[in-house]
Amino acid sequence: MTTNAQELPAQYPPADVESRRYEQWVQNGYFRADADSDKPPYTIVIPPPNVTGSLHVGHALDHTIQDALVRRRRMQGYEALWLPGMDHAGIATQNVVERRLAADGVSRHDLGREAFLEKVWEWKNESGGSILGQMRRLGDSVDWTRERFTMDSGLSRAVQTIFKRLFDDGLIYRANRIINWCPRCLTALSDIEVEHSDSDGELVYIRYSDEIVVATTRAETMLGDTAVAVNPNDERYAHLVGTEVELPLTGRRIPIVADEHVDPEFGTGCVKVTPAHDPNDFEIGQRHNLPSITVMDERAVITAHGPFEGLDRYEARPAVVAALRAEGRIVREIRPYNHSVGHCSRCKTTVEPRLSLQWFVNTTPLAKAAGDAVRDGRVKIEPVELEKRYFAWVDNMHDWCISRQLWWGHRIPVFYGPDGEVVCVGPDETAPEGYTQDSDVLDTWFSSALWPFSTLGWPEKTPDLEKFYPTSVLVTGYDILFFWVARMMMFGLYAMDGVAPFKTVALHGMVRDQFGKKMSKSFGNVVDPLDWIDRYGADATRFTLARGANPGTDVAVSEEWAADSRNFCNKLWNATRFALANGATVTGPLPRERSTVDAWILSRLAEVTAEVDRHFESYEFAKVCDALYHFAWDDVCDWYLELAKPVLYAGGPEAEKTQRVLGEVLDTLHRLLHPVVPFVTEELWTTLTGAETIVTAAWPADRPELINPAAGASVATLQEVVTEIRRFRADQGLKPSQKVGARLIGSADGTDRSAAFLAHEPLIRNLARLEDPAEGFEATATLSLAGGITVEIDTQGSIDVAAERARLAKDQAAAEKEVAQCRGKLGNAEFLSKAPDQVVDKIKTRLAAAEAELARIAAALGKLA
Repeated sequence: MTTNAQELPAQYPPADVESRRYEQWVQNGYFRADADSDKPPYTIVIPPPNVTGSLHVGHALDHTIQDALVRRRRMQGYEALWLPGMDHAGIATQNVVERRLAADGVSRHDLGREAFLEKVWEWKNESGGSILGQMRRLGDSVDWTRERFTMDSGLSRAVQTIFKRLFDDGLIYRANRIINWCPRCLTALSDIEVEHSDSDGELVYIRYSDEIVVATTRAETMLGDTAVAVNPNDERYAHLVGTEVELPLTGRRIPIVADEHVDPEFGTGCVKVTPAHDPNDFEIGQRHNLPSITVMDERAVITAHGPFEGLDRYEARPAVVAALRAEGRIVREIRPYNHSVGHCSRCKTTVEPRLSLQWFVNTTPLAKAAGDAVRDGRVKIEPVELEKRYFAWVDNMHDWCISRQLWWGHRIPVFYGPDGEVVCVGPDETAPEGYTQDSDVLDTWFSSALWPFSTLGWPEKTPDLEKFYPTSVLVTGYDILFFWVARMMMFGLYAMDGVAPFKTVALHGMVRDQFGKKMSKSFGNVVDPLDWIDRYGADATRFTLARGANPGTDVAVSEEWAADSRNFCNKLWNATRFALANGATVTGPLPRERSTVDAWILSRLAEVTAEVDRHFESYEFAKVCDALYHFAWDDVCDWYLELAKPVLYAGGPEAEKTQRVLGEVLDTLHRLLHPVVPFVTEELWTTLTGAETIVTAAWPADRPELINPAAGASVATLQEVVTEIRRFRADQGLKPSQKVGARLIGSADGTDRSAAFLAHEPLIRNLARLEDPAEGFEATATLSLAGGITVEIDTQGSIDVAAERARLAKDQAAAEKEVAQCRGKLGNAEFLSKAPDQVVDKIKTRLAAAEAELARIAAALGKLA
């Protein structure tokens, strides 16, 4: 069916197309998955963005990749489910609501727990989840009927169920351990909630005795030292192990212990051990049965230590150093001393390692199962090179602190009796009367670790769970490989009887600027994808991100590339408008008898289709985009459309064949591009074909029968000749529209290249703006190409004589060099005695050709004179 090109405006208008098309897709149910379908399932659960978040460039990359995968599988006939949802984001959300309350002079403690949680739910319903609307702008083909939230009743039931099972299996316990603590948010933090950056601090050397000097960046914690440690192989201190030393400022005596953890090369080789305020020191303390003395409260204020009591940690540090200096204990001070410091990702407060009573998951058996699933091939990690990083994490995983001192989140389902009894309550159970529930909530990552199966209805045996679990692929950044991916693996294998939550983990890198620099507000290089969508369109934004995405590698982007992607969309638009205006059709079979040019473009189409399929299967999105970009821009627009114009304009049976081939090429090209640029392809394809939507159109099939190497070689000759003539014209300053007379001469021996050259003479003349030689034609320039092909051009009165003389002089120098080399070898008696006859003959042939070239150039220069 052909359609009038007038249905399409002169330029692609993204703002007019995107919202209209997206709402049509949703209303028509194209993204809705059917659990009762007989189609094979393909499932991706979206990494749930925070309810407080907005679409940043990392989300845009992540979602573009997932959407491309889902859209392609949907077109391939899979029952494709892309399940959306949001994470309740415990700390971030609580902070948002607390700041709103503080503006009115109210704290959460003024309201009480229940009233505060009502305020959080109000905020969530009114203002939370703006990112979901932004996902629509990007074009996410998610099934909105299955949208989930980690605090929904169904997901809360899943959290309570798995907590109870883990607790009953002895895999959840409560203990005093060192954890990351935020003195401002007043809660424990997970490792991923801690951002490490280099900071200028101080390194102070403190003399504990004549023989013991320790170096520390945190002098204030020495108040809680319970030992000094040295390496057992350090002969300098071997005689001191087992003795005691007096801890300055306190009067306490502490032991000197030997521990392998100590690096004898750092500082003096002596390490102060403060088990309550350092994770490594805590481990040393456990190995040597050392007491743990807490010297700071939850706000990082010094407690019960004489003159330092009540001082903030940053006030206490210089005060302690001053007191030590007064006693002559300071041996050396290095300022500034650059070292890594952890900060709360939410409020940027420096994190305090703190000994605290918390709930933990015993990860040892769970992590082993997560490692085994990758080792035995049940789960693939793409790229495979990142498996080592995954194993390094799961094989050395510490127990996971899952309790948070917040009010917003899944409250820990443990109750305490009046006489110290402890009861864990399941979803259909109640605690005995008079028991009090633990006040802590669970780490947000606990509930998001259940995401691949809790969103499908677990712990109930739902049709969705049966159809769509395990999910097909998890697409995420390599930066959360350890935190989220490993935890989903642990809980999925545990809850789902050894069935991993996904078959493949496809990891991509971070988005960086065009110079490879990390994006940061301080650098002024942060990209707002919504700004790009406003200016260039969602398709251009998606194409820019996908074109840089390969497995495990960082993605560089720039505004210049976004503008180029917009130009690419306009190129597709204009090509389709031209095709429609010139009768392109998708109706009926392809013509059996085809011109060489038509056979070539169909051959390229088949090659690109196979190439795109290969790259999709290996998650090489940059290669997908690159192949389609160059096919569309170079092969189709720059060459095929130009080659097809004379045929189309001439009309008749040959034009009808080309109209059908052109329709086929654009039909297939739009379908190949649709997963990455869905809006422009929907608008163009439906106009071209008259069909309802490209979303559910069939993915292009592999068509090896169309591959035609002979046609490819023939057109390659044409392209080479035209390109060389155009280069010559540009060198001479000829205007693009200016025609010049030319004679096209094939080789005497009639090679395939020569035959193709002569067969394409009308097209070459048309594309290169060459006229037939007029009476009295005299060649002033000759282009000699491989295969004995010659183009003689009469440029009298048309060319820049100086430029042509310079070009010929350059060719002359090259020919003279060739003549000299060949004569040198042929005049070398030793070479002639050793070289085979065929080598000598080849050199003689080269010499003859070079001498002929010199004669031609001399004649051409003479004509110019």
